[in-house]
Amino acid sequence: MNPMQRLVLWALGLLERYRYIKFGIVGASGTVVNLAVLHLGHEYIFNHLEEAYNKPYFSLALAIALATLNNFTWNRLWTWSDRVKTLEAEEAQPVSLRLLGVEFGQYVTASAFGSGLQYVLTLLLSGSMDYRLANVIAILAASVSNFLANDRWTFKRHKD
Repeated sequence: MNPMQRLVLWALGLLERYRYIKFGIVGASGTVVNLAVLHLGHEYIFNHLEEAYNKPYFSLALAIALATLNNFTWNRLWTWSDRVKTLEAEEAQPVSLRLLGVEFGQYVTASAFGSGLQYVLTLLLSGSMDYRLANVIAILAASVSNFLANDRWTFKRHKD
């Protein structure tokens, strides 16, 4: 095995052991979704509504909602997939709509504090900097609370 292959295997092993790194990668994908929707919404979709305020009120709400859906999907499929499989085994069925609905409701509830923090910080900071940069700073500030809430509640460990 050459050094590059060893490095790739080491990095993949690191990802597998450290859930927060996975959460960060998923969060980065959510940040891309968030920023794209925020920009499209503020510059094109809601530009007539938001130009009077000079703040992305509606665009930001839509961006947070779609990024939350993106992050829930990837966190369920990858970050906490081991815990989801354990829960599905306890339920004795692969994926029930009831279980998916409960998990999504818990995810949204657990992320509500972070989403609220992101919304408020983005609006506050956008008065003194570009709204996109303000949004990235707000996302970073909210990420720790989102991880902890979802790790401890939405995708909690289940007793063997």
